[in-house]
Formats: sequence, C-alpha cells, structure tokens
Amino acid sequence: MAKYDYDLITIGAGSGGVRASRRTAAKGKKVAIIENLRIGGTCVMRGCVPKKLLVMASHFRDDIEDSMGYGWEVPQTKFNWAKLISGKSNELDRLEGIYHKLLKDSGVQEITGTARLKDIHTIEVNGKLYTAENILIATGGWPQLPDIPGVKYAITSNEALDLKQLPKRIAIVGGGYIAVEFAGIFNTLGSKVTEIIRAPEILRGFDEDVRSFLAQEMEKRGVTISRNCEVEAITKTKSGLSLSMSTGKTLEVDQIFFATGRKPKSENLGLEDIGVSLNKKAAIEVDAFSKTTIDNIYAIGDVTDRINLTPVAIAEAEAFVRTIYDKIPTSLKYDNVPSAVFSQPPIGSAGLTEEEAVAQASSPNDIDVYITKFKPMKFSLSGRDEKTMMKIIVDANTNLVLGCHIVGLDAPEIIQGIAIALKCGATKAQFDATIGIHPTSAEELVTLREKR
Repeated sequence: MAKYDYDLITIGAGSGGVRASRRTAAKGKKVAIIENLRIGGTCVMRGCVPKKLLVMASHFRDDIEDSMGYGWEVPQTKFNWAKLISGKSNELDRLEGIYHKLLKDSGVQEITGTARLKDIHTIEVNGKLYTAENILIATGGWPQLPDIPGVKYAITSNEALDLKQLPKRIAIVGGGYIAVEFAGIFNTLGSKVTEIIRAPEILRGFDEDVRSFLAQEMEKRGVTISRNCEVEAITKTKSGLSLSMSTGKTLEVDQIFFATGRKPKSENLGLEDIGVSLNKKAAIEVDAFSKTTIDNIYAIGDVTDRINLTPVAIAEAEAFVRTIYDKIPTSLKYDNVPSAVFSQPPIGSAGLTEEEAVAQASSPNDIDVYITKFKPMKFSLSGRDEKTMMKIIVDANTNLVLGCHIVGLDAPEIIQGIAIALKCGATKAQFDATIGIHPTSAEELVTLREKR
C-alpha cells in the first residue's frame, strides 16, 4: 500500500506548476495540482497573454496611420473597447480549456480550492486532507496596493484587463514594466495618460540609456510622466477621482491604476508553521535546486522572487523534475536571461547593463560601448516621429559581448536571437564578422563600429 496519496502535489497551476506536474506525471508518478483561481496562472490569465493582446490591439492604430503614407486610403475608423475585452476573454477561455486538457491527458488530477499545509507531507483543501511524498509550491505573485486614503477606488493590473469601458483620463502609478506597458496601451487607444513615478526616471534596473530613451519616446507619443511624485490620497468626486500629490498639486482622472509592485503569494499557506523559511519580502527561500528549508518541499516561479519571468518558471520546473525524478541534479543559471518590455516602442534586453558592466570591471576604461539611434525604414514614408536605439556593451580586454539593449520596432523578436549569441559567449569581433540582412533594423547590430 502506498505511503502517500500522491508522489507529488503542486500548489499553483500557473506555467511553472503545470509544467512540473505534467512532466512528473509523464514519468509514471501520481500527481495532483491545486488551484483556487483559473488554470494558467498570472501569465496566461492575468498577465503576459491578455496584456500582449491589448498591446497588439493598440498597435493597429499606428499601423492604420502609417499605412496612409504608403498609399492606403483608409476610411474613418472607430475603436470598440468592449469588443476587444470580449475577444480577449474568449481567448483566455480557449487557453484555459487547453490547459485543462493537457493536465487531464497527462494524468494529473486537478483539485479546486485553497491549499494549506498541515505538516510537511499533508495539505488541506476544503476540509479534506491530501498527502504527498513531495510538495511543489508555485503560487506566483499578486499585485499590491499602498495604504493610502481612498485606495479602494484604485485598480491593479488584474482589473485593468477587464474594465467595462476605456477611461478618458487615467493615472498609472509606478515606473516598472507593467506601468509603462499599460501607459502605452491606454495612450494609444485614446486615453489621456499620466504616469506617476516617485523616482527621477522610469524602469529602475534597466540600462540608463534605455530608460531615458524610452521615456522621451513615450512623452513624444503623448504620455505625461510626473517624476519625483507620489499619490498621497484619492477622493471620489462627481466627475471622477481627485488625486492629492506629494508635490502639492491635484490631478483629476476617471481611473487610477497602481502598478507599484507585486508580492510573492505565500500568505496563508501554513509555510512558516511547518518550518519553511520566508525572506523579508515574503518570498520562499530556496537553494540552487529550488529546495526549501524542508527537504521534500520545493518552490519555483515568482513565489521565490528570483527572476519573475514565465520562461524562467518553466525552466525551473524542468530543472526540478530532472533533479527529483531523473536523479540528475540540475540548477538553473540566471545569467544572460533575456527580457522584453512591450512598451511603445518596445524594449529587448539581454546581458548586463552598462552600469552593471562598469561596476564589475576594474576600470570604466575596460568597458566599450557602441550605440546607435535611427529612424526605422517603416517610418520613412509614414513620417512617424519615432526612433530606434541599439546598444552593445563589450569587455574591452576580452572582446566578449556583455550586454545588448534595443528600444524600437521588433526589439523583443530581435533580442531572442542575440540572447543565444550571448549565451554562447559571442565576441564583438564575431558580431562584426556576421553579414547583416538588408534592409532591416537588426543589421545595425552587426555594423556598429564606432565606440561612444
């Protein structure tokens, strides 16, 4: 008779949890997965996928405008927000159905409800106990709201994806990637957008040239960025919402959206009661193999607050399965992880920022920087006032390419290939020896010769 009900129980059915569960079940193990919201997690249901659909919808406005410079005579157009949200919701329903089928076909049992650990092998859901040899926690993160008067009138990224109507005036609080992405979405679809940041510039942690260049392009498109500013209180008025600012000014809007950070979703799981350690940010502490302070309990994805990206969670899931069920200890390397921001224009980044490279070097003279700014060919006839920036950071002593950053059309698509090159240890000489594809923006990366 089996000692436990399952070989593995996963708490959280996002991208990482689903991948780990399916891969484990494929090895003949008995697996269950517990979820109290929709199958698919943050990325598919509340993040990357629906947000990208809204980004793509907003791009059509630019495409229609640009087409006129190429001879297209476009009749008057009208945007229907409700139709977009309905289409988005239908697509999420379709994707959730696929996830349910994938789990069923893999032999993974779904358990719907909120999990709480009773001991290191026992989980309670809806008053029923389930036991497992190993437990994997993949509960992700959740957006946070500040403790200020009137915050009940604010929304987060969760609600922004389901607004019943497009706001005429919206304040987006925060300077991270979620904030700048939604600023681009709402601005291009027709809202008057004010982005409020407490720092001097958007996108803390990104390359400084990237930060300032994107901010300039966003402002050219009509986004107002209020720097060194915080919202201290929100008051409901007859015409909308009144925001009291730390600068002493007030701002009248129809909607306020906080994108000021996400917190690991580790509360009320009973973790600390059974000896699973959390850090000061409430993230689950794990070792290089995603093991917690309890030998049979593991954690992956945003709840560990390592690199909070869906592909990273999936890679952590694969490493977990190899380590536990293939008996091949596998740890993930977090260097040269590429990322994209679907801002307008978008960002693609891989490797070190200039600031990180200089900090690691013996001298600033050990770092070479190549940078170019140009108008993409697409805008030569449309007349759109938008530029692209590309930047390559090189170790002057070894010629190794340490980082690459792009702001402009197709940046996320371009950077994926560049990330492979960086992972392989490409040198600037190898970039230079590569023949470009003409005419493309990407060819600039292999024709950059002049140092800054």
